Amino acid sequence: MKLVLFDCDGTLVDSAHLIHAVMERTFETFGYERPTLAQTKSIIGLTLDIAIARIQGKEHADEEAVRMMAYYKSIFLEVRSEPGFHEPLFDGIAPLLEKLAARDDVLIGAVTGKSRRGLNAVLETHGFAPHFIVSRTADDCPSKPHPAMVSECCDETGVKPAETVVIGDAVYDMQMAKAAGAKAIGVSWGYASVDDLWKAGADRIAARADDLHEMIF
Repeated sequence: MKLVLFDCDGTLVDSAHLIHAVMERTFETFGYERPTLAQTKSIIGLTLDIAIARIQGKEHADEEAVRMMAYYKSIFLEVRSEPGFHEPLFDGIAPLLEKLAARDDVLIGAVTGKSRRGLNAVLETHGFAPHFIVSRTADDCPSKPHPAMVSECCDETGVKPAETVVIGDAVYDMQMAKAAGAKAIGVSWGYASVDDLWKAGADRIAARADDLHEMIF
């Protein structure tokens, strides 16, 4: 049995512009200069309070970062409902998930820096909630690259890390997978460079969603 754990933002869905819009408004509200899109992309995948702190040039989240995180969460759904902001699936993701879900030897899960509410919204919007039998979010575990998200999914499903594959677009996904003893597959369509993914320990890197099925097995 294989356990396939997907990151969400930058791997399943293209959410960079939505995340950036919410981040811009959050920083402006707290009296800071708006971050650039490149700054926002560089922190996607981290738990939100740590992501905010990193944009500010801090290593660890302080009380202000926690307050900014709370504000970000309070306006996220409002911004998401505005015209022009949505989280579309990347090309090929829908048929890949359907193909994996049809197999008897695969369990599908999610490991994401999103909140539980955010992950549920994405899976329900695209109709994939029934396919994901296990998941860990920023509400459940320490931020990536800590291995807890992967380890807890393995414990819950009874699948060993050696039979687990983590698929993500961020350096933190690759580092998390290797720390947990799982296989790490990077995707080139997300927010980190291919070179950075290799340096972070990626075992394979997919150029298209169609490539992932073969790489998993």
